[in-house]
Amino acid sequence: MMHGDETTRGLARGRTIVNARSSRRQVIKRGAAIGFALPMASLVGGPSRTLAQGSPVAAPSGDPILIGGVYNLTGGLASLDNPARDGSLLAVKEINAGGGVLGRPLELVVEDGRTDLTTVTNATRKLIEEDSVHALIGLTDTSYALPVADLAQDSGIPFLTVGATAPVITTTGDFIFMLPFGDNVQAAVGAEYAAEQGWTTCGLMIDDQMDFTKFLAQYFVEAFTAEEVGGEIVAEVTYATGDTDFSAQLTELLNLEPQPDFLYISSGPNEIGSIVKQARDLGIELPIVGGDGYDTPLLVELAGDAANNVIFATHQGVYGEDAAADPFRAAFEAEYGEPPPSVFAALGYDGVKLMADAINRAGDESAEAIRDALAETSGFQGVTGEVTYEADNRVPSKGCALIEIVDGEFVLLENVTPESVPPA
Repeated sequence: MMHGDETTRGLARGRTIVNARSSRRQVIKRGAAIGFALPMASLVGGPSRTLAQGSPVAAPSGDPILIGGVYNLTGGLASLDNPARDGSLLAVKEINAGGGVLGRPLELVVEDGRTDLTTVTNATRKLIEEDSVHALIGLTDTSYALPVADLAQDSGIPFLTVGATAPVITTTGDFIFMLPFGDNVQAAVGAEYAAEQGWTTCGLMIDDQMDFTKFLAQYFVEAFTAEEVGGEIVAEVTYATGDTDFSAQLTELLNLEPQPDFLYISSGPNEIGSIVKQARDLGIELPIVGGDGYDTPLLVELAGDAANNVIFATHQGVYGEDAAADPFRAAFEAEYGEPPPSVFAALGYDGVKLMADAINRAGDESAEAIRDALAETSGFQGVTGEVTYEADNRVPSKGCALIEIVDGEFVLLENVTPESVPPA
């Protein structure tokens, strides 16, 4: 959710600079064509301001440790990346209030990728070559995380994506890590939820221009039609990122005889609200299921009351009662005057906390030491769940929050780990 000039807010909280199953290489080429160790309790709550014996925490001093953060603060992914950026800046503020990293201040150098691949690439080069950052974090979408991963790997700089969910991202190399679960996990959650409802037939609608939506749909089909679930995809329609009229695709689904039990719509944040509104206006009252691209205030803002009976899988940490997440939510509201607008705020927060934790464990800011410490992460308790990286797997095993929209509110149905997950 954006408030005023979102691209420059938070200057006082960190140095903010605002600039302007396919193979990875195919994904990037196609995308280009279209466009810390504090106690664990301190990691998810506010900063520890005093030592155990009550003496004040020493203020950080010396040269700052720089983390470069690329976020799409404008353009089609702004509703996800602005909360992520704000969560990251809050984490920096807390860490510095708690003594910094290795006794030194932590700075987050923010660049706006503008939801544009060229801008994202140039911003990443600037962070590496001009700002000489020690590590990179950010981004919530696969298409933009992939070129950053390439540059980071080639430069030997650790990169942790806070919200991009395609496991293919980490195949770039050993400097590349994901904070969230993979799309195969959230797709399996959607498929198993449908099965629990007794839904056996599905109409599928896919944005065929986003890598995220294509990977998510692919994994959903694998999970829903697997023997353990036994579902059937009875129709598939596609649309393109940026479309505003979905009447043709929705009419095709409306005319199916018999009607499917539900629709699975693999969509990004900008289009899903309009799709839901147009579907209901046409008379489609079927349940609509999807993934974390729905986790944006835009859905309800655009769809209004039509958003009822929409269910989606997303990240834990914002919804429902959660003792581990309560301090974060309170701190975010105190800092920004409102609750976290989406779970991506918690992901951005966790990303900085995890990277700072790794640097503290590494004992210095060298890229190789940070990479090795990240790879050895085990039992890091974040707001959005526990992070452990198994050998040669830089995607954590995390459960999902299953959300239903009820009268304009995002209601937690349950936190769930799927029983069977398609291979990444």
